Amino acid sequence: MDEERERYVEELAVYWGSFGMPKMQGRVLGALLVADPPEMTAERLAEVLRASRGSISSATRALIQMGIVERRTMPGERKDYFQSRTNWAELMHQQIGMYAAFRKIAERGLEIMAGSPPESRLDLEEIRSLYSHLEREMPALIERWEKSREEERR
Repeated sequence: MDEERERYVEELAVYWGSFGMPKMQGRVLGALLVADPPEMTAERLAEVLRASRGSISSATRALIQMGIVERRTMPGERKDYFQSRTNWAELMHQQIGMYAAFRKIAERGLEIMAGSPPESRLDLEEIRSLYSHLEREMPALIERWEKSREEERR
């Protein structure tokens, strides 16, 4: 990996870490985003990132669970390959389900807090309001982005 790509990988790792996430996950994602060809084996990731296979395994497993990285196989090969997600709109649609779940949790909290002073319910009201809004608006936003992206590709 050239020096410019290494700097990019580290920049993404620092950004990722700023959200309290393990920097190694950010490094793996960064390496996959600038990989050419676009997929890498765990062995190659460990070599490029100068990391242990165990840390690569943990990072790829977490990124796969988040839906950000995909595991692939190649015909006739036993190795797994990792690639950054190619359908980000699908990931965003999946997140809408997470918005609904968090809204429902806030609603349950509001049921528990029924009869409490409004200031005690404020955070739960805000969560419910925001996540209800996101549930309603995100599908249309994603659709507009997809149309825009199609136009850009023409």
